Amino acid sequence: MGLLDDLLGGLAGQAMGGRGPSPASRMGAGGGDMSRVLVSLMPVVLGMLANRGAQGQTPRSGGLGDVLGQVLGGAGGSGGGGLGGLLSQLQQAGFGEQADSWVSRGPNKPISPDAMTQIFGRDGLEQISRQAGVSQEEASQGLSQLLPEMVNHVTPDGTVPDPDSLANSVDNFARRLGMG
Repeated sequence: MGLLDDLLGGLAGQAMGGRGPSPASRMGAGGGDMSRVLVSLMPVVLGMLANRGAQGQTPRSGGLGDVLGQVLGGAGGSGGGGLGGLLSQLQQAGFGEQADSWVSRGPNKPISPDAMTQIFGRDGLEQISRQAGVSQEEASQGLSQLLPEMVNHVTPDGTVPDPDSLANSVDNFARRLGMG
């Protein structure tokens, strides 16, 4: 079972008053709070992939769309954000091999938490962590786990989907998480 399945199972268990499986064990030592971090980061990652704010929610402090536009190297527009912008950012930061493995069929290559600063820059990582309400260290750890899984999830055919298909995939996943 993958990280997203664990996360979905954990959220379903919490919604029913129980405790579902926790993805924290995937995070290594000290990951007891990582399930909370992953849930906190999920709207940010979904917003990144879809190149928009947190699924129609009113974002805190300045707007998630603005934050993501800055983090992904532009304020919206074609090619400035979304999945394409994220993949471009990964390529530019020297992590193209990992990004390609997440899109293609087959195993996902891991990416280290330290790489998140190289990808998003210190300011971008700070904005992401502030938006999610977690520390920068937690954001780095969570993003290193979520990004490969989420990119893989929205590219099931091994190709980057068109914007409408991507938006539908992100919306469907957000609904499954109870965020949409």
